Amino acid sequence: MEVIKDVVCPFCGCVCDDGEVIVDGGHITGTKNLCRIGHAKFMHPTHGQRHLTPMMRDDKGELKKVDIDTAIEESARILAEASWPLLYGWSATLCETQQKGIELAELVGGVFDNTATVCHAPSILAVQNRGYPVCTLDETKNYADLIIYWGCNPMHAHPRHASRYSIYARGFFRERGKRDRTIVVVDPRKTDTAKMADIHIQPYPGTDYLIVSALRMILNGVEPQQDVIAGVPKETLYEVFDAIGRHQFAMLFFGMGLTQSPGKYMNIDPAITLISDLNKHMKAVLQPMRGHYNVAGFNIVAAYETGYPFCVDFSKGYPRYNPGETSAIDMLIKEHADAMLVCGADPGHSFPNKALEHVANIPVININPAITPTDPLSDIIIPCAFSGVEAEGTCYRMDCVAIRVKKILDPPEGILTDKEILERMIKNIKKMI
Repeated sequence: MEVIKDVVCPFCGCVCDDGEVIVDGGHITGTKNLCRIGHAKFMHPTHGQRHLTPMMRDDKGELKKVDIDTAIEESARILAEASWPLLYGWSATLCETQQKGIELAELVGGVFDNTATVCHAPSILAVQNRGYPVCTLDETKNYADLIIYWGCNPMHAHPRHASRYSIYARGFFRERGKRDRTIVVVDPRKTDTAKMADIHIQPYPGTDYLIVSALRMILNGVEPQQDVIAGVPKETLYEVFDAIGRHQFAMLFFGMGLTQSPGKYMNIDPAITLISDLNKHMKAVLQPMRGHYNVAGFNIVAAYETGYPFCVDFSKGYPRYNPGETSAIDMLIKEHADAMLVCGADPGHSFPNKALEHVANIPVININPAITPTDPLSDIIIPCAFSGVEAEGTCYRMDCVAIRVKKILDPPEGILTDKEILERMIKNIKKMI
């Protein structure tokens, strides 16, 4: 039995790097210092269901086992013959694979997009307009004494976030953890995160803009005229204002409750302005609660490779950027994409039905290590190694800190990494065009 220490968890944006994995006889038998979700990620390669051979639909529409060369060659043919293919996903894989995905998208003149298009793309659009007043999670742990969670529930989505970086973390200047901090949660629901809050603001769903505007008015010395604003008593907002006066460093964590409510990026824009207003009274920053462990990495890799963070269109032979036209959902709903490659994502689980209707009508290549709801929509399924478990590489934490993930064990015989699959696909396409 071997205990591998300092293991990086390749699941959520926290990218916890203090895990321990127990390996016995070439199999993972247990973990330490990981949340239940992270534990399941490491146990899945050994005990979970997965495809061990590529699958391809025959003339009768049934998925049949094929060899890896046949699957890659047919995938290359589909992409090479497509007029405007969509290459989607990339958030649950490594930066090295994302680079190969960009090379492939440029080669076939397709659109390169990722899961941010259905979660934190509005955050990126707002950042491009207003700037990005951020810090690292470690600075939050050491300095922040006012924590605001807005439209997110980390107790479920990022289980170790509160203990490692915010509420309970014992930092250099916050040695007593929660006793040195005030917690504010803005959420219409009484979530498990809200139950830990000192102040819980419960606005009506979709009224975040009103609450941000009211807080900005109070911070700038203007009293709101209404006694109740979007379902929130004015006195509750003044409690937040009083808390600001007693603290030194505020950190605003926001999630999809803010990015996907009406207004989308226009909710993030005033939130960034709110941080600017807070900096007149104290030090204040904000941080999006990114979901997948390398969704931030995709935006960084895409930006330094193409100049754009997502929705990158290579149909003209050079990168273009037009969210709303070249974003994955819009391309599918408008029936523009005539082929789709999925890697490191599960659109069958997260896309709206209108988009999935078109996915069912075009050739779909699915490169993923596990069995997913996207499989029934796929024409070719190519299993790959689990990144961060059976393959090593680079990822970026939600605060854009680069972290190197380890390889714990070898993948099953015949299973390639997604990077190797893309490299072989690129080689085949170059012979066809």
